[in-house]
Amino acid sequence: MQHEEHPTKPPLSMTEAVIPLASLIVLVALSYYLFGDAGAGGPNQVALMVATMVAAVIGIRHGLTLDEMRDAAVASVGTGLGAIFILLAVGALVGTWAMSGTIAAMVYYGLQLLSPHYFYATALVICGVISFSIGSSWTTVGTIGIGLMGISSNMDMNPAITAGAVISGAYFGDKSSPLSDSANLAAAAAGVDLYKHIRETLLTSMVALAISLLVFLQFGRPGEFDASQKMMLLKNAFNISLLLFLPLASVIVLALCRVPAFTSIFLGALIAAGLAAVVAPERVVAFAQAREGIPRALALLKGMWLALASGYRGSTGVPAVDLLVTRGGMESMMNTIWLIIAALGFGGVVERCGVLERLMAPILAKAKSAGALVAALAAAIFGTAIATADQYMAVMLPGRSFKTAFEQRGLAPVVLSRTIGDVATPTSALIPWNSCGAYMAATLGVATFSYAPFAVFCIASPLLAIVMAYCGIRMPRVPAAGAGASSAG
Repeated sequence: MQHEEHPTKPPLSMTEAVIPLASLIVLVALSYYLFGDAGAGGPNQVALMVATMVAAVIGIRHGLTLDEMRDAAVASVGTGLGAIFILLAVGALVGTWAMSGTIAAMVYYGLQLLSPHYFYATALVICGVISFSIGSSWTTVGTIGIGLMGISSNMDMNPAITAGAVISGAYFGDKSSPLSDSANLAAAAAGVDLYKHIRETLLTSMVALAISLLVFLQFGRPGEFDASQKMMLLKNAFNISLLLFLPLASVIVLALCRVPAFTSIFLGALIAAGLAAVVAPERVVAFAQAREGIPRALALLKGMWLALASGYRGSTGVPAVDLLVTRGGMESMMNTIWLIIAALGFGGVVERCGVLERLMAPILAKAKSAGALVAALAAAIFGTAIATADQYMAVMLPGRSFKTAFEQRGLAPVVLSRTIGDVATPTSALIPWNSCGAYMAATLGVATFSYAPFAVFCIASPLLAIVMAYCGIRMPRVPAAGAGASSAG
């Protein structure tokens, strides 16, 4: 049988292991050079597909069949179906929130309460509190993050810095909350009690958050901002009231009740659609452009359905307001879904070919000190996130590979879990083709490469993990494992 021939093939050389990742990086860099931020609309997907073919050639050279690599790619894409459905739900939510006036209400009250002086810092804190409460960066960004981006544009603030502040706050909670699935996974990967892991990871999280707060306070824009005219336009167009916050409140309550992200977000979209039909039926009917003679109830249904599928298109006659609310729909997420599918397919083939294991082996061998070991783990996690385009793979694969090395160095398992949390969770948002980076860019409307330099928390968190390790700060130890314990690990 074909799989029996695999052991007769020579092991993957370092050059062969590097080629697929190097080809991907070169192609994506070329895509960005040629197409700029528009690369996510197709060119980046082509780069990923070509890099997948490069990896497949190497796999064939080492005895793998095309069927085996296809199955690996399909299995990898299967792991991303949850993220894909969440993306569709967020697209639907944005469309109905725009039609109901929820986004307009968030912007209206935000213009009243927030000041350009401390806007970025406030966005960071708001997203941090909500994300810690519900344990989800995706839900935070897909709800309050959208409103903050709308407020930002109406205050003439920098959208890239705003996105960086929103993402920084969102990942503080995702990394540190006991309700976070990534925090639970990091603890499980190292075999550590969840609350012990949370206590340790809060140390780096709070320091990284403090650094982020100081940075975003410096970015605040001096001078006064007169929002009265924009607020009047919004109030006239959408009859603003606190009732319009019902969809936002419903999503947050559902998230606090641990309802899965897709369900809570999509229910929030449906609630907003129903709210639009109640508070602004004429707007919904006008948007539906239903044929003459159709019953009013069906015209309302068509308008709600259309906003879920294709997003809302503003028709207030005021360009600034129409620009704010012309957005959303499941359709708007298709380029991002295409990107995630291509990226996960590449990750599946690369993993099946043994590229990641080959690249990690010399890193592990050269890590002599505790600091070097933590730095090597951080590099392995980031490399895995680049290669597999999946945050969970970046948690599990390096965690499994480095567990024995941490035991042999006498480092407590919580050091492993903390490092995984410090690196895998926040850095996933910095990679354009990673499911997290693609989601953030699609939801906030800012390209990953544009917001990445301002995602201060996502950059500071892994750097703090490495600095702490080299300085010997919070590096608890256990008796070094013997050979028997090592092999058992």
